[in-house]
Amino acid sequence: MTSPLDLPVAEMAARVADRHDSLKAADLVDAALARVRALDGRVRAFLHVAEEGARRAAEALDARVARGEAVGPLAGVPLAVKDNLAVAGMPLTCASKILGGYVPPRDATVVARAVAAGAIVLGKTNLDEFAMGSSTENSAFGPTRNPFDLERVPGGSSGGSAAAVAAGMAPLALGSDTGGSVRQPAALCGIVGHKPTYGRVSRSGLVAFASSLDQVGPFARTTQDAAALLRAIEGPDPLDATSRAFPAARPAAGLSGLRVGVVEELEGAGGDPEVAAAVGRVRAALLARGATAVPLSLPLSKAGIPVYYLVAPAECSSNLARFDGMRYGARVDAPEVEPLYARTRDAGFGAEVKRRVLLGTFALSAGYADAYYKRAMAVKTRLRVELAAAFSRCDVILSATSPFPAFRVGEKAGDPLSMYLCDVLTVTANLAGVPAASVPAGLTAGGLPVGAQLWAAEGHDDLVLSVGAAVREATGLGYVAPAIAKEVA
Repeated sequence: MTSPLDLPVAEMAARVADRHDSLKAADLVDAALARVRALDGRVRAFLHVAEEGARRAAEALDARVARGEAVGPLAGVPLAVKDNLAVAGMPLTCASKILGGYVPPRDATVVARAVAAGAIVLGKTNLDEFAMGSSTENSAFGPTRNPFDLERVPGGSSGGSAAAVAAGMAPLALGSDTGGSVRQPAALCGIVGHKPTYGRVSRSGLVAFASSLDQVGPFARTTQDAAALLRAIEGPDPLDATSRAFPAARPAAGLSGLRVGVVEELEGAGGDPEVAAAVGRVRAALLARGATAVPLSLPLSKAGIPVYYLVAPAECSSNLARFDGMRYGARVDAPEVEPLYARTRDAGFGAEVKRRVLLGTFALSAGYADAYYKRAMAVKTRLRVELAAAFSRCDVILSATSPFPAFRVGEKAGDPLSMYLCDVLTVTANLAGVPAASVPAGLTAGGLPVGAQLWAAEGHDDLVLSVGAAVREATGLGYVAPAIAKEVA
């Protein structure tokens, strides 16, 4: 018998909201917690499971339903939250020792909005420390494992959220995407991950990595489920000056006449042949149903990685200056202030965070800011213009999400440059601020997921998600439960 936890989110919530239906929010939470207990000892997706809080929230929601109250479009749906987003009363660690013992006093705006829509927060998920990485191996609490192969990574930095959804422990999850950190783990775990247009979703309550690039986004098994969570969390927020309203985005009316951009510079960019073949099959299926291919060139996309790794570390160097042992989190005492700062940060930050802080501090230092950071920002602006011109010729761009399937734990840990190239196909969307989503594109011969990435012009998030739904209809490819998830189905 199929678990109610495996229903589409809209159906799950509608049944919970119907006081005449036997399905209760408490049933969904109990089912989710049972899966966490059964699987997470191996997957290690969660850093904190809010078992008592989730049960209390579910009971309160069921009581509201019994009284005939409206409970929202996500009524009773369990939600996993990346542990760089604040949830009142739960630890906020960013998978770092330096935030040990910190509990925020309020929810992040996206969490508050999801809860207002009826979602039940299940717990906090693992990540690369301060969201810096592409494998979730940089966590101070150990790596998360890919549910399709426990010897492989789930991607990063939002690997815990992606693994929780892929393993069936939660139907929805929140992550953050600075250079691909929602889309890349979604691809490696065989689910949907969406990076909204920059500013569409509030960043208030998100611990900042690179403020001009960070964006909170949903994980789900289908684009319809991802869209349901996006609708709940989007919109302007007085607590985030970069958030704004967007006009209603244009969904695809159908594949007939849809213009699909094919970017010369992204085709086979260091890619695995099985990944390239899978994306090629997706493109062929769209063309067979009436879409047209539009060849494009984005010369500046070749500069995406070097620009990203100047802008992001520079902003992280500034943002992480506040973690000093004085205001919150862990502290290593010293007789004077400067040694206290140095000892606290040395003990509290991991190797990758230190590496990026050093890179960013160098790029911003006197005599180098003009040569590096300011030039990178100029290229970032030109890239936005170049991409806007491309979207005047096409409706969406299709590419691979990750150049390769999930790699083995430890395989790239000693080679930072190789790890940075994991983001080669995703950073451009962050630099330009446009929406992009990864959707399942099948499995390799070895049974590892492949993701296809769809981008659209600024504000056209609905177009990205509706074309993602069309990909599933055209190809028959979608979420496939890994063997570990079937153990507790």
